[in-house]
Amino acid sequence: MAKFLYRLGEWAVAKKKGVITGGLVILLLLAAIGMGLGTSFTGEMTIPGTKSEQAADVLKQEFPSSDDGGQVRMVFKSEKGTLETDSTQKAILAALKEVTSDSSVKVVVSPYDGGTISANKEVGYADITYTQPASDVSEMSKEHILDVVHTLRDKGVQTELAGSVAFSEIEIGGVSEVIGILIAFVILAFTFTSFLAAGLPILTAVVGLGIGLMIIIIGSNTVSMASFSITLAVMLALAVGIDYALFIMSRYRQQLAAGYDRTTAIAQANATAGSSVVFAGLTVIIALVGLSVVQIPFITMMGLAAAISVLVAVLIAIIFTPALLAAAGDRIHPARENKWLRKWSGRKKSAEAENRWGKMVTRKPWLTTILCIAILAVCTIPFTHMQLGLPDNGLKSKETTERRGYDLLSEGFGKGFNGPLIVVAKAANSKDAQADITKATTFISKLQDVASVAPQIPSPSGSTAIITVLPKSGPNDIKTTELVQKIRDQAEQVLKDHDVEIMVTGGTAVNIDISEKLSEALPKFALLIVGLAFVLLMLVFRSILVPIKAVAGFLFTLGATLGFIVWVIQDGYLGSFFGIPEPGPVLSFLPILVTGILFGLAMDYEVFLVSRMREDYTHTGDAVKSVRSGITHSGPVVTAAGLIMIAVFASFIFAGDTIIKSMGLALAFGILVDAFIVRMTLVPALMTLMGRSAWYLPKWLDRLLPNIDIEGESVMKEAQRHHSSNTPDNANK
Repeated sequence: MAKFLYRLGEWAVAKKKGVITGGLVILLLLAAIGMGLGTSFTGEMTIPGTKSEQAADVLKQEFPSSDDGGQVRMVFKSEKGTLETDSTQKAILAALKEVTSDSSVKVVVSPYDGGTISANKEVGYADITYTQPASDVSEMSKEHILDVVHTLRDKGVQTELAGSVAFSEIEIGGVSEVIGILIAFVILAFTFTSFLAAGLPILTAVVGLGIGLMIIIIGSNTVSMASFSITLAVMLALAVGIDYALFIMSRYRQQLAAGYDRTTAIAQANATAGSSVVFAGLTVIIALVGLSVVQIPFITMMGLAAAISVLVAVLIAIIFTPALLAAAGDRIHPARENKWLRKWSGRKKSAEAENRWGKMVTRKPWLTTILCIAILAVCTIPFTHMQLGLPDNGLKSKETTERRGYDLLSEGFGKGFNGPLIVVAKAANSKDAQADITKATTFISKLQDVASVAPQIPSPSGSTAIITVLPKSGPNDIKTTELVQKIRDQAEQVLKDHDVEIMVTGGTAVNIDISEKLSEALPKFALLIVGLAFVLLMLVFRSILVPIKAVAGFLFTLGATLGFIVWVIQDGYLGSFFGIPEPGPVLSFLPILVTGILFGLAMDYEVFLVSRMREDYTHTGDAVKSVRSGITHSGPVVTAAGLIMIAVFASFIFAGDTIIKSMGLALAFGILVDAFIVRMTLVPALMTLMGRSAWYLPKWLDRLLPNIDIEGESVMKEAQRHHSSNTPDNANK
């Protein structure tokens, strides 16, 4: 691989104008196609084969005329008096009449016709159904609804919105990305002591981000993809795109400082750092594609979308970056540093700090190991009571109309109103199906935590009925989960006694099933990842103990990250600081995402840090000195890369959407733990304790394993021969 990347680097230098132009042309073409097609993301999160999905399939069969049109629920509360005062009633009816002027509106049911007014007459709602699905409701129709809402508010009627039509959508790009890029630029400027050099990784990352983003947008028009898939792709594309260019540029500048000519320095950087980039990128991609093993469609598509963005970032790093370095010429040479940045960067102090850090870790390895494990174990403790769920309007910011509508409905009709359970009862072989269904479902109203049971609605065939059950507890309350389980448990006995099949569906039941399915899939996926990590690292480092240590470090990182997320999001500590409106369950697919992504990123730092240790150990045979050398030479790059990733991920913490916020928080904390506690502290301490045995590999196994040459030893020798033959002394012979 190193030889191929060396030749690729030489080719990119020779064809630098064509490579740069070609990259920009591809970006512009994809942008034109993507903008022309537009986005077509969905918010659907379903899992085929779950109990709730089976119930939903029965509903579609037995109630074929059920309306699939998008729905807006307009929630009202009078600021003066009740909703039945003449002035308030006239204002609401006039507003709803205005709503019907939109030709896309199929039907409007007012609170007065539908009887949807609370017992105290203070809260009510109207249901507005459109002729097209929720995702196809036009922006013009949404604006029309918002105009009506503002009119009612001006007349003293608090009006909020709920339903399947989204009004507070996830933004693709914005302030979060800009903040992350600016912080990354500052870190790069002090790392390279050059503003121009700092701009190059940003430029390559943005080009890669644009290409990856457009591919995903185009793909969203052909396959079903959740709307937040693109946010995850943006996070990863920015983070790894900047880091991969940083690794190659750092090695390039080291080669220039060693006296190599520009072409050789670029080719050598592409062969060595580029090999690590390819390995690290493929590891991330494999982990993301591996999400498909959980067999959950929306998780699979999230993984594939993110994998595409990482693949593009790798290709940009090993093709576009060398061409850009060649075009920049001597302007980013280490000798041409910015004096102000050099003065304030503290590079000399930083190098001394790395040396002191390496000496301290290797001098007291047992103490360092015990302290690190203790810290990580404490962070992991909250993970033991993690509760999974999917965010609903009740976990949104109070600045959104959906959250205010959610609160009004809870106030007027009870907490369970926002999470009704749809019970589907089917008596296919009965002579009097409705009577049998009535007898079979009487137990539901007697269950604890049931607030009310609506009269059954029979299907056209008469063999099936729908029964709406309102829990006393909210959608994300553990009591609601227990209620669903009780109904399902007793349904098995009911089927034996009455020959009536009882199923539960609805948004709340779907969320419960998704969370349970993901909880079951997490251990299997983690085992797959751990096995993959062991095999890959054994190939790279030709060792048994190094992969075991790396896997253990990853598990510590994962446990601490999930524990911290539970502590903040579920338990509510520091929630206000991170802008989390309400404590709630951990995003159901977050643990699996974090497992896959952190695995790939953790292997990045493991490879860059330990490969330098192995390189020095191969030359010196001194295990302790090789650990210190790895920290001294690779530590600054790993530190800068970790800070950049933390900055990019952390910038998404303050986004408005709960899903984006939780993903940003988990990944930022995970990188903080992995880069600085595990890789820069625990790993060197363990490597010191293992000594020479860290690099042990049975000879028979060594002969069987292919040589990946990730350090680029073969091309290093070739480059050194080429360099020595071009020195002035040799040239004069």
